[in-house]
Amino acid sequence: MNQTEIKIRKAVEADSEKLWILMKELAVFEKYIDVFAITPEIVKESGFRKSPPDFYSFVADHNGQIAGMLVYYYLPYTAVNRASVYLKELYVDAAYRGQQIGEQLMNALHLEAKLNNCAQIKWNVAPWNEAGKKFYEKLGAAENKEWLNYEWNV
Repeated sequence: MNQTEIKIRKAVEADSEKLWILMKELAVFEKYIDVFAITPEIVKESGFRKSPPDFYSFVADHNGQIAGMLVYYYLPYTAVNRASVYLKELYVDAAYRGQQIGEQLMNALHLEAKLNNCAQIKWNVAPWNEAGKKFYEKLGAAENKEWLNYEWNV
């Protein structure tokens, strides 16, 4: 398969089930499947029926098969008075890895951020995910060592 067979496009409601499958696979990969509470209906409602949606997404479409996904949302208020994009999930199906699909999805997000006058794209990477860290650095991203992530459960 060559890259021209992969079409990066914005996800549509009909992709909800396939998006959910990839989200679930990512939860297994990132070791949080035990708390994964997303259903296909939640994906449909939160991402496509709600206005504005809770999240946006791109998919890598290979002849109707979803080979990968990227889920993001906007952080509208920042110190530089421009929105940022928060990359929540990037996942490529195991059968499609090694074909620059992740890079194509990230490039689509980069263009989307530029079109929406965003200042930057932010995301988190698990410290054990060496392949992910190398991938992001290859794109030109840099680890932010000035801030620590905190969480406060409610």
